[in-house]
Amino acid sequence: MNVYLVGAKNPETGRDIAAQEHHDRDLVIQGFIDNDPTKRGTEFLGRPVFGGLECVDAILARDPDARFVSLITGSMRARHEVSVALARLGCRFANLVHPSIDLTDVHIGVGNYLQRGVAVQAGASIGNNASMSSGAILAHESTLGHSSFLAPAATISGEVTIGDGTFVGTNATVVPRRTIGRWATVGAGSVVVKDVAPGSVVAGNPARVLRTVADLPASGDIFAA
Repeated sequence: MNVYLVGAKNPETGRDIAAQEHHDRDLVIQGFIDNDPTKRGTEFLGRPVFGGLECVDAILARDPDARFVSLITGSMRARHEVSVALARLGCRFANLVHPSIDLTDVHIGVGNYLQRGVAVQAGASIGNNASMSSGAILAHESTLGHSSFLAPAATISGEVTIGDGTFVGTNATVVPRRTIGRWATVGAGSVVVKDVAPGSVVAGNPARVLRTVADLPASGDIFAA
């Protein structure tokens, strides 16, 4: 399977690429897609940067087995919008998951990126186009929604629902049986002890609402109509 990664930025990805290619000899990372025009024609981690979305049609024409995974984590809306654009171009998606991660009794969609050191407990569920950074924990029977991201060492306790498009910052903690609404942002180091409404930006210990973002996308699913 030939895989193309979206976003040529984080050097840590090189370790995950090497581990997954060693684990699965049928998987080959062919290179990167990046909308930064200055990167087109360069190399990143020893792989070519083909260009932005404008080059996808050519990739699909010469490589009908192509699969794509987004590495974008700075903005959940950007992650969602770019992956939606890929889906509309007819792209298919794979997962880039470090082989040390145990996904027994875990439901996982496609287009997900899970780094080394992630823990996903039994009964958990991960949607499409989500990402978990090193040290992040998704505990038993919790759900990570489509196009969401857990930053390094973020801890999601048991039976928590993380809505689509949500960003959970570094070292943030969500206590058990809470719901984080879609497109919310949880600041680094926060401790969430109450449900968080959609579009809310929360921070602190205990986490409090700083502001609320309007005009939220209806869904973070990259395959939604």
